[in-house]
Amino acid sequence: MSRKRHLHPDEQALWQTVARTARPLHKTADLILPDPVPGPRHPPVTVTAAAPLPLFSLGEKARTATAHRIAPDLATALATAPLQMDAKAFGKMTRGKLAPEARIDLHGMTLAEAHPELIRFVLNAHANGLRLVLVISGKGKRREDIGPIPQRVGALRHQVPQWLRLPPVGPVVLQVTEAHLRHGGSGAYYVYLRRRG
Repeated sequence: MSRKRHLHPDEQALWQTVARTARPLHKTADLILPDPVPGPRHPPVTVTAAAPLPLFSLGEKARTATAHRIAPDLATALATAPLQMDAKAFGKMTRGKLAPEARIDLHGMTLAEAHPELIRFVLNAHANGLRLVLVISGKGKRREDIGPIPQRVGALRHQVPQWLRLPPVGPVVLQVTEAHLRHGGSGAYYVYLRRRG
């Protein structure tokens, strides 16, 4: 069952405009339009024009370069992290002069397997009074990149620094940085732990 709908005055005015421009297919009696039903008046809609584009010449260089906000790569993010430990010890550590006291290799593990192993390893190392440990995550496998958004290589490699900032291991970790080439380079991390208190 259909209900009869009454047109608002704005709709009625639009219909009148369209009806005036239409030509009948057959000669018939004049079209009789219903009288507009008084109803609530809607405020008129105002459309503002967009600002005009500045003039340019074909082949002209762009006036302003648009900066794309992309996340920094992992090495840059770790290198720009604030220094929390002794600067002299940090320098020795990044040059590979400090030997890690323990190490864990997470190669080939899934994220679900690696996370609890990393937590267990770091908490045990801290409980044993160790200061510098090595976490080997691997560099990851490069896969075919078919989408418009670039894919990061190495899920573990990107996830380990995040895990080391979160509880329960976050409070015992003082500094995280990429390892020196002799200890695995970008596929491993030095994790400097706080003193036991």
